[in-house]
Amino acid sequence: MDVDYRLAFEHAPVGLCVSRNRVIVDCNAQLCDMFGWSRENLTGQSFLVLYPSAEEYERLGARMVPILNAKGHYADDRIMKRASGEVFWCHVSGRALNREAPHESGIWSFEDLSAQRPVKAELTAREREVAARLLDGLTSKEIGKTLAISHRTVEIYRARLMRKYRANTTADLVHKLMAGS
Repeated sequence: MDVDYRLAFEHAPVGLCVSRNRVIVDCNAQLCDMFGWSRENLTGQSFLVLYPSAEEYERLGARMVPILNAKGHYADDRIMKRASGEVFWCHVSGRALNREAPHESGIWSFEDLSAQRPVKAELTAREREVAARLLDGLTSKEIGKTLAISHRTVEIYRARLMRKYRANTTADLVHKLMAGS
């Protein structure tokens, strides 16, 4: 059976891209539609254009390296940015083609979660990272370890998130983050 891999890449139900050194080498139409960029504008661009801030791009890139080294693959839910500047929740997963140099080349998929999880409140970069880890079910200590900050600092960010989302408990906050309310 002949398989047209280019056709599969182009018509996949999720955004796909191939990268080298965190630069988009090729991408499918679904990725372009999701982020609001043309293929011509995305190809050759750093992944930085898809992040809400340079700080998040740098921090996430650094956090992925040991996981990609150990496992060869990585996945998380995070807030990304469209060409219009709108932020949205996105499930990102990828595979390093060389585990020893994980950013050297990779294959990445992006799934828009905005229909299930809209972003309502204006959040800082660190609040977005803490919110994403809360949605993963991590404790303050686990979040602190993951983000290389103290658990007390995580609790400060959690309190800020609770105020912004008018949540009374962590469970209520997680529910509101999931619902985008």
